Amino acid sequence: MKVEYSRKEIYGKDLKKVNQVLKSGWLTHGIFTDEFEKEFCKYTGSKYCITVSSCTAGLHLSCIVAGFKKGDEVIVPAMTHVATAHAVEHTGAKTVIADIDLKTGNLDLENIKKNITSKTKGIILVHMAGLPCDLKRIIRFCKQKKIILIEDCAHGLGSTFKNIHVGNFGFTGNFSFYPTKQITTGEGGAVTTNNKNIYKKLKQLKAFGIDKDIKNRKIPGDYDVKNLGLNYRLTDFQAALGINQIKYYDKNLKRRKEIAKRYYKNLEGNKKVTLIKFDKSNSFYVFQILLKNRNKLIKKFKELGIGFSIQYLKPINKMSYYKKKYKLSDKNFKSANLFSKQVISLPVYPKLKNKEIDFICNSIRQTINET
Repeated sequence: MKVEYSRKEIYGKDLKKVNQVLKSGWLTHGIFTDEFEKEFCKYTGSKYCITVSSCTAGLHLSCIVAGFKKGDEVIVPAMTHVATAHAVEHTGAKTVIADIDLKTGNLDLENIKKNITSKTKGIILVHMAGLPCDLKRIIRFCKQKKIILIEDCAHGLGSTFKNIHVGNFGFTGNFSFYPTKQITTGEGGAVTTNNKNIYKKLKQLKAFGIDKDIKNRKIPGDYDVKNLGLNYRLTDFQAALGINQIKYYDKNLKRRKEIAKRYYKNLEGNKKVTLIKFDKSNSFYVFQILLKNRNKLIKKFKELGIGFSIQYLKPINKMSYYKKKYKLSDKNFKSANLFSKQVISLPVYPKLKNKEIDFICNSIRQTINET
């Protein structure tokens, strides 16, 4: 039995919408982009949404609008994709890498406090694998210190904290629609905010800094550029691909939680497997477990054709660019280093069958019992 790591739910009606856009000749700035943004606001409960070409683009724009610049420091977790740190670096600010909580994989308040200086301007939180950070304590701390909080929600579509969708707690929330994510537009992302002024700035900056939307120009070319912007737009056919996925995402999310519960049922109580505590607020982008002898399981999975991934094999502090630039020492990242050595991500996509989940879990048990 072979099991894929990821499989997308794209149906004929989605492709029909994409085809409609392609035939229209209006491939960007279109009605489907507007519709997708409205549906995304409806789902997340955010007041405003801006589609962008990737979550990375959204993070970069968020850092620009936040005003991060040379001389500032911005804290990011060691366990994240390099995109989180790169967004800060491209503003000229210093990326401060912080260790994580080993029990969750998330940045926690204790590690934030260890890295605070008088130059700290911002913090970017990452909701690892869909598990929300401890937002209450971190938000209170940020308000006291007047620090800007940005949420990296690349894994977090459907994740909530105190029944409020992630992406609504910080300056902005930044989502990814990469092919392995909960919904996809191929590449692509979205930025959410509840602040109208932030929304307006983001909207301008993602399209070169142009001050007038194409639909509002009485004469072609009738616009001004008042800010140094970028081209971070999502195409209309990409937006069309995502509309039904976000409209019916609740069904997707329900199945993800069912799959996670089945993993727990199969694996809990096994002393050789460390499970991250089940949380109904988790959207379960993937299901992460920690194993001391991960390499043996990887070999077994490859033999059996079981798909898996690792988020992340190398924490940011071990990436050459950051390690060399900031002279990072392993002794300051004990939890991140251990997490990265032991973590493995199991598939959690809605089409995954119960017998496939059981097959994965049986393979894990058999492999670790041999050690």
